[in-house]
Amino acid sequence: MLDINLLRQKPEIVKENLKKRFQADKIKWVEAILEKDKQWKELKKQSDYLRSERNRISLAVNTAKKQGKDAKTLIKQAAEIPKKLKQIEEEKAKLEYGIKHDLMSLPNIIHESVPKGKDQSENKVIKTIGKPTKPGFALKNHGELIEQTGQADFDSSAQISGTGFYFLKDKIAWLNQALIQYALDFLRKKGYTYIEPPLMMRRKPYEGVVEMQDFENVMYKIENEDLYLIATSEHPLIAQFMNTKIPEEKLPIKLVGYSMCFRKEIGSHGVDTRGLFRTHQFNKVEQVIICKPEDSWKYFDELLHNTEELFNGLEIPYQLIEMCSGDIGNLKAKQIDIELWMAKQGKYQEVTSLSNCTDYQARRLGIKSIDKNGNKTVLHTLNNTAIATSRAIAGIIENFQQGDGTILIPKALQKYTGFKHV
Repeated sequence: MLDINLLRQKPEIVKENLKKRFQADKIKWVEAILEKDKQWKELKKQSDYLRSERNRISLAVNTAKKQGKDAKTLIKQAAEIPKKLKQIEEEKAKLEYGIKHDLMSLPNIIHESVPKGKDQSENKVIKTIGKPTKPGFALKNHGELIEQTGQADFDSSAQISGTGFYFLKDKIAWLNQALIQYALDFLRKKGYTYIEPPLMMRRKPYEGVVEMQDFENVMYKIENEDLYLIATSEHPLIAQFMNTKIPEEKLPIKLVGYSMCFRKEIGSHGVDTRGLFRTHQFNKVEQVIICKPEDSWKYFDELLHNTEELFNGLEIPYQLIEMCSGDIGNLKAKQIDIELWMAKQGKYQEVTSLSNCTDYQARRLGIKSIDKNGNKTVLHTLNNTAIATSRAIAGIIENFQQGDGTILIPKALQKYTGFKHV
């Protein structure tokens, strides 16, 4: 969430940011927050005064008693203060809750480099690597091909779990594991610490890492439990530091996490009934960095470079897309996606997403650093998909299938699969 001091000192920055994001209707929220903050300050002044009065009267009562004077009036005054304080503190707490709720509803300040645009149609292609090739035979959809060769089963999974789930078999299942190991080995050599996180999270930490009002409808809730299946390992990887003061010398924290992820995918695209690209359950290797504010853009570039290296190794054409101001998520200051060429579909499709959330996510979670002098700083959080395996498999199948129906395995993965084609 935004720092209240930013609204107090430079509200024009927040208002201009809302205009850039095409959320000008929220400008009135800024004024509403500042009015609540004004009321909070007045109540704080009153509570500070009452506490001071309580101390003054207590000293006066002690002095009067020592001098043998009547202290009844003073004692009566002192007895009235706790009731007044309680009332003021209750009003303060309500205002604090409202201010925090409203601050969490205002979007992060986008980076100055983010292109202005209203929706995804105005996102910018900033880089293209590789050239799409056109084979001399009719390509098959990735789901159709692996189903025909007995490497996947969408009917059985639909029968026992519903659409959007799948059975991977034999060589395609091994290819899935190869992609995971390929990404983990790569990032381990880069100095990232490997973590396998919990697959469920409680609501409170989830409110720190996402906007629940927007995200809750895509998550699976455990019935009668304060638990949600995770939508990506980024969420528990970051939330594990909730309310933590990290010693400055331990920064940056660089993590690579692997987990299964779960999403309802109830948007306009729906799910793939006989495919792997958009499903309810998928495997993903995720990168996370928690760092000092002054270092976050350096690590933004590092995370992007890491994922580019991984996909260069798969030898599939891709492009980098920078999200425009109207399409970028509210928690993010800047976002760049990698879109992989899908040969059968004849278009690029998003396979990774890089985000710098600056201090917005960490402030919601209470993640700070502490230096040797005890000074505290709200940290910056960044994340980037390394590889979402099902989408990478779809890209491999569509770009490496042969006229005889076989699928070549990219050279970088062959040492993990133990075979060169499916």
